[in-house]
Amino acid sequence: MVSRSIQADHKDLIHDLAYDYYGRRLATCSSDQSVKVWDIGDEGQWLCTASWKTHAGSVWKVTWAHPEFGQILATCSFDRTGMIWEEMISENSSGERNQSVWIKRHSFVDSRSSVTDIKFAPKHLGLIVSTCSLDGMVRIYEAPDVMNISQWSIQHEIPCGKALSSVSWNPSLHRQNSPMIAVGSDDTNATNGAGAKIFFYEYSDQAREWLTITDRNWGGITDIVHDISFAPNVGRTYDLVGVATAKDVKIILIRYENPNEKESTASVASSVISSNQRNRRVYTLRVLATFEDHGSQVWRVSWNITGTILASSGDDGAVRLWKANCMDNWKNVGVLKADENTIKNLSTKMNDNNLA
Repeated sequence: MVSRSIQADHKDLIHDLAYDYYGRRLATCSSDQSVKVWDIGDEGQWLCTASWKTHAGSVWKVTWAHPEFGQILATCSFDRTGMIWEEMISENSSGERNQSVWIKRHSFVDSRSSVTDIKFAPKHLGLIVSTCSLDGMVRIYEAPDVMNISQWSIQHEIPCGKALSSVSWNPSLHRQNSPMIAVGSDDTNATNGAGAKIFFYEYSDQAREWLTITDRNWGGITDIVHDISFAPNVGRTYDLVGVATAKDVKIILIRYENPNEKESTASVASSVISSNQRNRRVYTLRVLATFEDHGSQVWRVSWNITGTILASSGDDGAVRLWKANCMDNWKNVGVLKADENTIKNLSTKMNDNNLA
């Protein structure tokens, strides 16, 4: 594989980037408080088609809504807000398309501290977005009218009790699955920092609220979590979650145990069994694989469209690819790393920007 660098021209650290549904557009966000949108040209080069200041602080995350709802971005920031942006294309007098303009449609202002992540729900649930923040809260908002995305209402607040770093929706369409989210924590507080750093919640139609499916002391992961991501599910009887921690990459299995099936939960070896008593649903949770190949902090994890390959990036300057073989053993199948000259040039440019 050949790596290709993009001269992004951000004036500070880039914290996140996100491809749109088709992989033809790219959004980046930075501590320079701006977001840039890139479109791929006919010759495969990335062209910046929009750049604007979004927040009054560092922009931590950017994400695209499903194109069914239009060209919509969501961002979150150190300034304690999340925002919804919509692209508008104007035409000149001759009917030609001008450069796109992104308009702020809504601000989420409920958080009392930095909003660290923002994610859209799977499209079959509607136009819904979740945020998590350092105040330990997950907040879920909905746009009741998808034709008017200026109006959003808060539907749920989930107290997690720890500073939160990341949130991910389960995209599974399995009929037995209720909406589910995973939340990661990077809490290092002496009081709250101990114990589990990942929480899983499931929406209960009966209770009309989000209920935890794991014991709060579940010991699967106790290292601080920087990023978490559910894998797309294209037919598995279980779900996979990729996790980026302070020292490694982990892959977690979550399986709903149907009490009507012949195989009982008691027959599952080396697993953590968790039951949501109020929902009477039982799950198997197990850490399938742990990789320390980065040898440093891991910051992001992302799945391919089929949920079969996990990509991770870390402080070692590499993107590493992980895939299961026919025996369901996860292995490293590729490493993408910029050449030393590219890294030196980027480092020099960053130092020059900081000095300026």
